[in-house]
Amino acid sequence: MSQHVHLALLGVSCAGCVRAIEKALDGVDGVDQAQVNLADRSAHIDGSADSATLISAIQAAGYDARELSGDDESDLDTQAQAEAAHLKKLWWQCGAGLALGVPLMLWGLLGGEMMAISPTSRLVWGLIGLVTLAIMVLAGGHFYRGAFKAFGHHQANMDTLIALGTGAAWLYSMAVLLLPQSFPGEARHLYFEASVMIVGLINLGQALEARARGKTSQALRRLLDLKAKTARVIRGKQESDIPVAAVAKGDKLRLRPGETVPVDGEVVEGSGLVNESMLTGEPLAQEKAAGASLKAGTLLEKGTLVFTATGVGKDTALARIIEQVKKAQGSRPSIGRLADNIAAVFVPVVMVLALVATLVWYNLGPAPAVSHALVVLTSVLIIACPCALGLATPMSVMVGVGKAAEAGVLIRNGEALQTLSHIDTLVLDKTGTLTEGKPQVVEVNTFTDTDIKPLVKALEQGSEHPLASALLEWAGEVEAAALHDFDTLAGKGVKASLDGAPLLLGNHKLMAQYHIALDAGESATNAMMEQGATPVYLARGDALLAVFAVADPIKHDTQAALDGLKKQGLRLVLLSGDRQGTAEAVARKLGIDEVIAEVLPEQKAETITRLQSEGRSVAMVGDGINDAPALAAANVGMAMGTGTDVAMESADLTLMRGSLLVVEDAIAISRATIGNIKQNLFGAFIYNSLGIPLAAGLLYPFTGWLLSPVVAGAAMALSSVTVVSNANRLRFFKGAGKA
Repeated sequence: MSQHVHLALLGVSCAGCVRAIEKALDGVDGVDQAQVNLADRSAHIDGSADSATLISAIQAAGYDARELSGDDESDLDTQAQAEAAHLKKLWWQCGAGLALGVPLMLWGLLGGEMMAISPTSRLVWGLIGLVTLAIMVLAGGHFYRGAFKAFGHHQANMDTLIALGTGAAWLYSMAVLLLPQSFPGEARHLYFEASVMIVGLINLGQALEARARGKTSQALRRLLDLKAKTARVIRGKQESDIPVAAVAKGDKLRLRPGETVPVDGEVVEGSGLVNESMLTGEPLAQEKAAGASLKAGTLLEKGTLVFTATGVGKDTALARIIEQVKKAQGSRPSIGRLADNIAAVFVPVVMVLALVATLVWYNLGPAPAVSHALVVLTSVLIIACPCALGLATPMSVMVGVGKAAEAGVLIRNGEALQTLSHIDTLVLDKTGTLTEGKPQVVEVNTFTDTDIKPLVKALEQGSEHPLASALLEWAGEVEAAALHDFDTLAGKGVKASLDGAPLLLGNHKLMAQYHIALDAGESATNAMMEQGATPVYLARGDALLAVFAVADPIKHDTQAALDGLKKQGLRLVLLSGDRQGTAEAVARKLGIDEVIAEVLPEQKAETITRLQSEGRSVAMVGDGINDAPALAAANVGMAMGTGTDVAMESADLTLMRGSLLVVEDAIAISRATIGNIKQNLFGAFIYNSLGIPLAAGLLYPFTGWLLSPVVAGAAMALSSVTVVSNANRLRFFKGAGKA
């Protein structure tokens, strides 16, 4: 039986650790998919393997893990407490390293002697060396333990580089103190300050990174804060407040003004105004009465409601949203996997480069060759730590997915986020996407004296099509005619039999199929289509009885959204089952570039495939069951959250508000996020590409300048902080959907 296990990871510090843990998890029987997120130190595993087996595999790889409870709020609190404790520890470790390192460095910069030239100075420096070792163990012990574990598993990671660099500097300095005669006079420089300064600076960088990283979970925290803690349940004649976790499906609950809806439900009594902006972004409160649905996390502003619980616990819409955001934040787009693959071989390559550079300096470099070789070895190892590379993608994805959720966009995975960023064609369904989805009969042309309302009501009373609702509303409270042999013809309309003659209600395709002459209604039809209305025909036998003009009002913000989408460089395509003239009238009014009309539901996916064959990257927006195949076929499918569950399950993104402004936001956020990832990766690559040659002494022949290991440590720490800070810039994104 497949299950989802969520683990908090301990001892994870770089992309190499991520690779090692994923490799260990993939080797466990029953694991279908394992994803490790460096940004929040967690692992998401799908499959039949149990948590104990998974944790054992992680421990065998040299790390540790614990299972999260599954209660989102509790898990986030637990992780926040662990992060706070870890941050506190990093601060004192940083302080301990710098407390000794800064005075030693200043002593050298101000002209103090950094060599042991007399018995007294050797004794003093020996004491400093022992204090340095104590600080390295206390403040940097996690680096050495991590390196030892990695070595035991035939791996190398960030800890390996730090341990080798700082350890080499300390061992060299102690060797000079204990065996000075083994080194030339000019090579007896001591590097204790480098060891403690590097430990202090890297801890400082990790502390700043951890503090900034905590801000990336703010979007998830805001979603969790929407959860009500208690619910007022009605059992018999008694009303009592109970924990939300104790509410069962079918319970009757009371909601008072100012209270948060605790679970999903259906109103059975009362009326009120419910603010759903926290879930949908829709600023106006919605009126709710008997029969209306309620979503957990929304707020009753006015009135009192009694409702029946229809979804509790993990079955509420809010819980599903939180779960989707968590999974999407932990996923990686393909651009991130590139960085992971590079990081997997990066550390071993750096160790080889450091060794080669050291040997070159020792054999070919100027005096003191040993001292110079040590500086090069330490600097290359320290500056090359791939922390920034490992954080570049997950940090941006976490913030971007969270920001999208705040804007009312639920992204299924990181791959969809990346694909959406480079689409060039946006295909739009008309009904419910561009329009309100609530058509109205605006004009009727009849060609008979017979009362047609009973016929229309009889034909449409069993249909759920939006046009049927409009026709039923027009027919009003009349008694339906008695019909036989009722049948629905997908994409065409309905037919039945009345007194032995066929009765037809539908579009021109249905009329053509039954050879109904439409000459009598031709001028009325053309006028309707020029106004953007859809003509619906009623015929009996071979005679046309009436033509209805059904118009669906365009949403008030559709034009502004389409203008914004065109500014983003997208080609807009209207894909509709309407007649060509009707669809073109709507397209002209809205400035849509291309119209593909008179398409049957099963042809929509074929149309998407044809557009893709022309070399286009296509996103599709829809909301109906008949849009599901097309949403699945598109490079990115976007389902209106106001639409059907089938459409949302087929889509890569769910738009929680029925507004195209949210589509504009979704594309803008995806482009901003992928742009942010590229900036991070570029910065990380440039940092390592320039840093390693500089640390190896590339400029020394021209300038006589050699990079200090202390400067290398500061640069390495700064690179990680820069990546995290750059990712956090996405938190300030302002979208059109919030306007």
